[in-house]
Amino acid sequence: MAVFSERLTGVAYRLGWTLICRVPQAWASWVFAKVAGIAWRRQGPGVQVLEANLRRVLSWKYGTDEVDGKELRTLSRAALLSYARYWLEVFRLSVTPTERLVAGMRFQGPNEATLFANLKAGRGVIIALPHMGNFEQAGAWVIARGAGKFTTVAERLRPEPVYESFLRFRRSLGFEVLPLTGGGSPFGTLAQRLRGGGLVCLVSDRDLKESGVEVEMFGQKARISAVAALAVHTGAALMPTATWFDGEDWGARIYDEIPVPDTGTRAEKIAAMSQALADRFTEAIAEHPQDWHMLQKVFTADLDPARLPPPSVRTVIPPEGGPGGSGGADSPSQGGSGGMGPPGGKSRGGPGGIAPPGGTQP
Repeated sequence: MAVFSERLTGVAYRLGWTLICRVPQAWASWVFAKVAGIAWRRQGPGVQVLEANLRRVLSWKYGTDEVDGKELRTLSRAALLSYARYWLEVFRLSVTPTERLVAGMRFQGPNEATLFANLKAGRGVIIALPHMGNFEQAGAWVIARGAGKFTTVAERLRPEPVYESFLRFRRSLGFEVLPLTGGGSPFGTLAQRLRGGGLVCLVSDRDLKESGVEVEMFGQKARISAVAALAVHTGAALMPTATWFDGEDWGARIYDEIPVPDTGTRAEKIAAMSQALADRFTEAIAEHPQDWHMLQKVFTADLDPARLPPPSVRTVIPPEGGPGGSGGADSPSQGGSGGMGPPGGKSRGGPGGIAPPGGTQP
């Protein structure tokens, strides 16, 4: 049965890549919105997790555990519609003119220039993003703007043909994609790229390999990837970034660099930087909660206690050379330049890595 399901997923993806690029965008948008609406009404496991995550956002926003159910349901529906738009744009990205991707990007703040100044000076940059908006589009944008290429990490999906399709797609856009598993730890390669003055983009708002850091988000304990370890290890600039949908266009903000603390042990520095990263994620998600596509558990209270390390080591980072998943990339289930997974897949990865509306994400 599992093999048959994987084959169906593979067929669905191949059809998606070919058909969605050929039908009028208005038709495709209507279909994707309908699918998102059906998933929202069915209240499957993925939607329930999404609403649990958004409930914490609203609770933090209003300073109370009492959340209006109607507001929560309205927000979760908007989030699923946003998620569906993400997938539609991913499938159509290969036929979207580069001029459109660049002209449609609306940046907030001055750090777009800071990013390229660092790269021009030969200093590596780590762009760490939450699962928001369309980071695949942002990846295509940064390449078109002159970055040349960047390196990311993608979770390996099943069936294998779907994973290979996503790899080919992302590589055709100029992304260097490293597998999260099955090819050794990506940490060494990422560090090498950063020391060479390269750009690394990683979706980092959840812990994929149980090697992340416990932080506080929205007043709750949560686990995010240990991407800060790369900055401590290489001296690269760690620049939190958020993307969202802005009408028919796209919005983005690159936050100020999170500096490596002057004092403390390596683990303490990583923990402090990870909390600063989580604070930026909290700020960005609170401003655009409808574009946070988190259909997977991220808060510690929701996670299986058997999968958590003992409390005494929850902020201890593995030895240099490999915080196993510090890439934190999702895989083709929603993913982004950081990891994502195909709709219906088991992860959201890469500049993407996501499951379909109503589906599940690892």
